Amino acid sequence: MELLGQFIDIVLHLDKHLEMLLAQYGTWIYAILFLIIFCETGLVVTPFLPGDSLLFLAGALAAKGGGLEIVPLCATLTVAAVIGDNVNYWVGRYFGPRVFRWEQSRFFNRAAFDKTHAFYEKHGGKALLISRYLPLVRTFAPFVAGVAKMTYPRFVMVDFLGGLTWVVSLCVAGYLFGNVPFIKNNLTAVILAIIGISLLPLVIGWWQHRRGVLAAQKG
Repeated sequence: MELLGQFIDIVLHLDKHLEMLLAQYGTWIYAILFLIIFCETGLVVTPFLPGDSLLFLAGALAAKGGGLEIVPLCATLTVAAVIGDNVNYWVGRYFGPRVFRWEQSRFFNRAAFDKTHAFYEKHGGKALLISRYLPLVRTFAPFVAGVAKMTYPRFVMVDFLGGLTWVVSLCVAGYLFGNVPFIKNNLTAVILAIIGISLLPLVIGWWQHRRGVLAAQKG
């Protein structure tokens, strides 16, 4: 519980923690932010890291000066996001076939696997772009794309576009609006709103699925 409390405190007061890190480590803050974004996008075991709010607050901190610049920040974190996704993709591509190594077994459904592959070839681009703005989902989407053996050149092209738009949009939003007095004075509420808006599509999707299940049961 203590660790959970500390994590929640860091998420809700991320601005203060970032300022402390900047004051303590100077330009090494770029490496620290790079590592956080890389882990959030590249490691399936760390989807809980604060990606959206971190980008917004990093942009707001860059607007204050003092060691962070918006252009190097966007470039650094875009590279982190893209490299993280590529690691995730190849982990999925390498381990996927080994998880389903038996053609005829209860652990492997060749038809389902082929359908997943076909889905990613047809709709994978949209799925990857949308998933960038969905916490949890953006961590697993590249892994699933790798398991489904989505064509790598297509993956790289779409993933770079998604990573660039995700990082730049949130960092620039923080840069432009993060230090507006109203937002700055209500930063905890803003962070919660960013998290809530990010999770809203997942909630809507779950509710629609739930309604479909209930309707099928009644029918």
